[in-house]
Amino acid sequence: MTTTDQINKKAIFALFLIHFTGDFFWSFVMPLLPVLADKFTLNLTQVGLITGVSTIMGLLIQPVFGYMADHFKTRGILLFGSLMGMVCIPQVGIAPHFWVVLLLIGFGSIGSAIYHPVAAGMISLYAGRRTGLIMSIFGLGGTLGFTIGPIVSAAYVTLMGLHRLPVLTIPGLLVFAMLLFMIPASDVALHARKDLIGSILESIGDVWKPVALIWSLAVFRAFVVQSILTFMPIFAASEGHSLVSVGSLVSLFTTGGAISAIVSGYLVDRIGFRPVYFYSFALASPSAFLFIYGGGRLIYPFAFLSGFLLLATLFPALALAQQIAPKGRSMISGIIMGLGIGTAGILMPLVGRVADVFGIQAALSAIALIPLAALFLIRYLPEPGKKT
Repeated sequence: MTTTDQINKKAIFALFLIHFTGDFFWSFVMPLLPVLADKFTLNLTQVGLITGVSTIMGLLIQPVFGYMADHFKTRGILLFGSLMGMVCIPQVGIAPHFWVVLLLIGFGSIGSAIYHPVAAGMISLYAGRRTGLIMSIFGLGGTLGFTIGPIVSAAYVTLMGLHRLPVLTIPGLLVFAMLLFMIPASDVALHARKDLIGSILESIGDVWKPVALIWSLAVFRAFVVQSILTFMPIFAASEGHSLVSVGSLVSLFTTGGAISAIVSGYLVDRIGFRPVYFYSFALASPSAFLFIYGGGRLIYPFAFLSGFLLLATLFPALALAQQIAPKGRSMISGIIMGLGIGTAGILMPLVGRVADVFGIQAALSAIALIPLAALFLIRYLPEPGKKT
């Protein structure tokens, strides 16, 4: 399939829905970390390992399946990845041991790592000339899933108990049945089939420097986001917040990201990528400090503000990378999203160890400075269609 100037609304909605559903189930993990930590008597290093396992799967799997999506039919790959997450993540509720939790989350993360680059790579085929905006709408599906999922899982576990979490697999399977009829046929751009390394060289060989820069900024952003989403629920629970309150904080954080996905997508189509990156990174650190140290009811708006700024460049990064490396849309999405988030996730057990020694607030305070430290790199970002 070749890219056209027309937006295919039906295809975009189908990809939006699969992103929403997949991330809805994946978002169950973060608000339930305090419950899992209590059930299995986990320290913060082990809590970090839960997040680390999930993101390491992205590190290993996303570029591979991104490559497959650029060279093979994608519909089956997309549906298979979505189904894995829907089935595996809710079974965490009946896991008898910490290592079973890691195994289930690992398999669920493989599913997430499969469908993310495939769906993201398909977006540009149906977006016409509004790649930035449509990519952000696609991102909105995921962030809405992350917004609703934490509240649903926290409220459900509070009312019904952790052991009944697998029941939520049933509505997921019903949505999956709908997706069987909605996901568009997998006509992908027919690249010559090269091996993985050859495909990477063909896709980004001439633009590896800007791709590496986009990836580096994605790693910095993901490291801060994952640290906050992993350890703020534990900290909030230790400060007396209920499980529903913890879920609300996670939800507000991702709601901010959902809104900023649309705002940033609109802005990059009009003022370019660099200004959006600069202002979101510059303001992200102060907002993170407000969230980390905000007490009482102020913690809720600060959670929203922090998510709005820290997640603002998530999907513009994909749009920018795909514009400068269009020959491997899915694979480049896997590199930016999978390798970026996965690289950050590897460090979560280390963050947990630091938090065990110095406390969660101290560890997160140091991490919150990272966006400010990365500001100098933004001036080197490419601006497609503009002279630099």
